Formats: sequence, structure tokens, C-alpha cells
Amino acid sequence: MSENPLHLLMNPRSIAVAGAGNNFMKMGTLNALSIVKDSFPGRLYPVHPREKTVLGLPAFATVADLPETPDLAVLIVPADQALVLMDEFGKRGTRRAIVISAGFRETGPEGVLKERALVETARRHSMRFVGPNCMGILNTGLPLNTTVAAMDPAPGKLGFASQSGTYVAQVLPYLQRRGIRFSKALSVGNEADITLADVLEYLGEDEQTKAISLYVEGIGDVERFLAVARKITPCKPVIAQYIGGSEAGARAGKSHTGAMAGPDYLYEGLFRQAGIIRVHSVEDLYGIGWALASQPPIRGTRIGIVTNSGGPGSAVAHTCETGGFTMPRFSDALQEKIRPLIPPHAPCINPVDVTFMMDINLITDTIPEMLMKSGEVDGIVLHGAMRSGFIAAVYPHLKELINDAPLESILGSLGGGISNAVRLPFTHGIPMAVSSFFGCEDDYSKMYMDSGVPVFDSPEKAAHAMNALLRHYHIRNRAPHRDPALPAECPAARRVLAEARAKGRTSLDEHAAKTLLAAYGVSVTAEKLVDTAEGAAAAADTLGYPVVLKACDAEILHKTEKGLVFLNLRSRGEAAAAFTTLQERAGRQTGAVIYKMVMGERELIAGMTRHPGFGPCVVFGLGGIYTEALRDLSFRVAPLSERDAREMQDEIRASKVLGEFRRMPAVNRDALTAVLMALSAIAVLHPEVAEIDINPLLVSGSNPVAVDALVVLADPTAGQG
Repeated sequence: MSENPLHLLMNPRSIAVAGAGNNFMKMGTLNALSIVKDSFPGRLYPVHPREKTVLGLPAFATVADLPETPDLAVLIVPADQALVLMDEFGKRGTRRAIVISAGFRETGPEGVLKERALVETARRHSMRFVGPNCMGILNTGLPLNTTVAAMDPAPGKLGFASQSGTYVAQVLPYLQRRGIRFSKALSVGNEADITLADVLEYLGEDEQTKAISLYVEGIGDVERFLAVARKITPCKPVIAQYIGGSEAGARAGKSHTGAMAGPDYLYEGLFRQAGIIRVHSVEDLYGIGWALASQPPIRGTRIGIVTNSGGPGSAVAHTCETGGFTMPRFSDALQEKIRPLIPPHAPCINPVDVTFMMDINLITDTIPEMLMKSGEVDGIVLHGAMRSGFIAAVYPHLKELINDAPLESILGSLGGGISNAVRLPFTHGIPMAVSSFFGCEDDYSKMYMDSGVPVFDSPEKAAHAMNALLRHYHIRNRAPHRDPALPAECPAARRVLAEARAKGRTSLDEHAAKTLLAAYGVSVTAEKLVDTAEGAAAAADTLGYPVVLKACDAEILHKTEKGLVFLNLRSRGEAAAAFTTLQERAGRQTGAVIYKMVMGERELIAGMTRHPGFGPCVVFGLGGIYTEALRDLSFRVAPLSERDAREMQDEIRASKVLGEFRRMPAVNRDALTAVLMALSAIAVLHPEVAEIDINPLLVSGSNPVAVDALVVLADPTAGQG
């Protein structure tokens, strides 16, 4: 496999900036200024048609005038000029570029043509580039900053890739106030060349990066993104925020970067399949991402809580338990060690609530270390570490009692005492998240932040961060992914589809749909096709009662709503009468299918769907008449692995009904897995199948049986002309 193009782009020895000037109101000037002021160790060459010097550096009127071929070109000029300069840099031999310029695909049809020309120019010169319509990149390990804002000089551990430039550039002061530091960060813009998957792959390989956060408005190559993510997530945490799932989010994303959005449920399934932890705010991308990057990986499900107040402790306990943690009652031996240190009325069973105490070392150092050494916890949430911020808050009430001593003198007398506390997670290999209502104005909060211990402004946020560490624990420990071995294309299935195509049909009738499913091993009803009332009666006698009679017509897709399904027919007469009524309701002569009624109380749904730009997905969930109302569904991108199929079953909210339930036996999970794998195979082997809907997939005893099936065919003219 060829080397990721970002290795050179993120580590250039020389950079040329086209668009840099001396006017600080211009974006190009700010970008160049960041390169200079944030200590890029290489050579910087401003390209400007008129200025002789830019930011104190010699400027060059044209690309041809440059004293050497730069490793990286940064273009911050109008779109038309960017096309010309890309060609000039390519001729000069530059092989990497960042196109910050906007005015391309995101602007409409004319911009699409310009972006296509930009890509063609780059390919002609074997160039690779980030953008266009982006805000640049950060590499704190070099250091290199091509954005418009000042970068924290301390190298970080959180890798970040964003389809919004703001979340890489304008956010930098916000992150500094919270002690969050990037390792590498990239604004990918329109992804005309280098894609989000390329960036994910690069960050996965980067030793400095310990966790990865992604801001996603749409993914172009879902198959590659999934393949890349599957390799990274068992070793390195990846979290993502997706905003294209709503109509408003999709519309905004398209106008923003031209992104191809998809329904939210498809991205939810994709992230789960890939082992990506989903979050729902950019605040969590940074805060939870930083916790995953900065803390040791968690090694189990036991959480310990230390607090100076019952309310925050309870909030943490509740949030952690709903996230999958257990909160063990501490052993008698551990409680005996803690008890003498806290007030008699304070609980120490877990949470440890020291109540209001001014001995901050007790809550930050002594008790957390006891818990970590005990072997009884796998992670800790700490609330109430505070000192200078609290003193400043109460100073207006205190100053008369202390003879109006200046606040500064009081704060200056506090001394240290926190150095061991901030090392505890790393000394013992046990992650910790801190909750405090004070930010970096408090010396304890700041010391934690500076030392790589995440600090959150509410107990619930700290608990959610620990929940994310637990999620990655389960991702690390799930069965390894194995690419599925697809079956050979079944001749019987090919014949069914070819016959429907020859007749110009857009869907299969129920019998043909079940024939297609059965060809790949799905259990279906044993049924007969009938076209007369007498035939229906005779078939019912042969099959045995009670029977089901349905219309079987490719042009009638929703039979129940039209009254064309007859259940629990118990005699020849009932079967014949049902057939006659069916014809009357259909309003024309139509065939029918009849089968012995399948008994079962649990109704599931399984199927396959395709979405433009996303490819085929398999769906599983709670079926029957409440499918649309409850939407208890799980999705995966095809082809499915066996692990994917089994995880889908565990994800639905009603998964309990798949086990032994109300005197019903547990569902045959192997058979259910086989159904989902069969749907996946059909999706891949038969691209002419646009949609499959098995509803209900009825559980008879332990085994799933497809008692109804709908297969919709793709429009053969789609994509032509």
C-alpha cells in the first residue's frame, strides 16, 4: 500500500504561502503569521505579486522566482487564481498543497467545474492536497500551524479531523482554557482529493496521537472509511459527531462543504460497526476526546467516586451506572482505612463523600490513591478539587475578617501540594476524570489540566467521559473482525430476478421474493400458488389447517392495508370464500399464495436498503405493526461479518425478547445470524435488488421464519444518460 500523502504534507521542510501579505485584515496574512509565530522550524516563502517583503521575510512575485521547490504550497487566493497557482506549483515540482481558497463545489454547478479542474491539475502533476474550502492544519509535534489562530505551544495527544474549519481554527483559545491540546488537527474542507478516511488513517498511524475526534457532515467513500476505522479502533479510540442526519443538518452541510449526507440511522450503524464512539456535541468531541487521549485505558467496569458533596456524587453514580459501570461497595478493609480520615457522618462505601472539608489533599491525593492501590476500582471520578478559585469566590465575605489582606497575598501563601495528585492516574494506570465548577482560574483545576488530567464543568460530563473509556474497553475486547466469505451467486435467485426484469417489473411478488430468500438459506413458509377458489380449497386440504391466504401480485405491495390477507382459515369453505373475497377487493383477477399458518408471538423485521452514496445496508429490529412507530432498529453496512450480525441483535432496545421470555424459548441466534448474513450476500451479489423487507420475521418456537417478504428492484435506467 502506498504511503499516506499526509506524512509529507504535515511535516514539510519548506512552505510557500500564496496570498500572504502585510494587511492583518486579510486571511492570508493571518495564516502566514501563524506559521511564523508558532515556530515552524523550516523555511517560509511568501508569494505576493507586489510586496517585496511580507512579515519581515523576502517575498516572491511568482512561483518561478522561489529559491527552491517548496515541499508544501498553501493557497489563500480567489478560486480562479488557485487553479493557476496549483498548475505553477505543480510544474515547479511541489507535490503537496493546502487549498484554503473557497468558491468551489460548495457554491453550486460552476464551483463543481472549478473543483474538478483543480483535481485534474493536481493529478497531472502527481500532487496531493487538502481542501479546497478549508482552514488549514496543525501539527504540534513539528510545530506547524497554517490556521488563523495561535496554537498552544505544548504538544498534545488528541488528533482531530473536521469538515468544518472553525472547529480546527477559531476554537483554539477555547481549548487552551480547558487544557485540551491537539497532536494533529486537519480541516478537510470539500475533500476534493485527501479525504476524511485518509486523515483517519494518518492519525491512526501517528504515534503522538492517542485518540481521534471526527466532525462529520457526510462520508463519500463509506466502504474505505469503514475498512480504515476497523483497523484503528481496536487499538486507538475514535469518536465522532455526525450532523447530516436531519433535513436541516443535511441542507447546511451541503451548502457548507458540499457533503453527501445520509440518514442518521445509517451513520449510527456505521459508527457502531466501525467501533467509533458517537457523541452529539462538539464540546464532547473535545472534552471526551481529550479524556480518551490523555488517560490510561480502563481495564474493567468498576467505578470509584470521590466527592465533597452528595449531589454531584449521586449524579456521577447514576450517569456511570446507565453507561454500563458497576459501582462496587468497598470492602470492609478499605472502608476501615478511609473512615478515620473523614467526618463520622460521611459515607465511605462508594461514593466516598468527604462532605465540606478544607483539607483538599485528602480528596485529591490521599483517598484517590487508596482506591487505586486497593485493586477495587478500574476508574475514578473526582468532584470538589478546588482551592484558589474557591478562595477568590468567598474573598468578598472574608476580607474584613482577615484585616483586608489583599487576595493576591492570600493566594500567594497557598503553596503547592498537588504534584502527586496529578500523577496518580499515570502512576497506577487507572484513568480519572475531574469535575469542578471552577475552570483554569483555580490552581487545582489548572494543575490537573496542565498535567493531562481532564477537568469537566459538571459531574455528569466527567461521568460521560468515563463512560466513553468504558465503551472503548468493550470495543477493544470484542471479537476481532473477519471479512465474510460471500457465497457463490445462486442460479435460482438469478432466474427469479431475470424473469422479473424481462417482464418489466419493479418488484417481486411475495412468492418470488421468498424464492429469492430461500435460495440463500432463509427459512420461508412452505406455500402453494393458486388462481381459483377450488385451487385454494384443495391446497388448504393438502397443507393442513389453519392456513393463510394472501394476494400474490408484484403490483400489490401493501396487502394488509388493502384487506388482501386472510388469517386462520380452518376449512375448505373458508379458504374458497377467502379467495373469492380477495378477488373482489383487488378489483381484478390476481393470483394468491396459501400456506399453513406459522405460530409465534415474537415478530421481528429484517431487510436491506440502499441510500445514494452510502451503499447497501442490512436492517434488523422489532417487527410487526409497530415497526414504524417504535423504530427499534439496528443497521450495518454490507457485507456483514458474523460479528456484525450478532451485534445487531444485541443493540435493539427489545433484545431481551430474543432470550427466554415469558415461557418462550430463546431465539436460535445462529439462525437469526444466518438470515442477516443472507440479506448481506444478496445485497452484494445482486445490485439490481434495491430493497428487501421481511416483516414479520416470525419466531416459531426458536426459529425465525420469513412469513412475508417484499423485494423492490432498482430502476434499470438509474444513472444512465
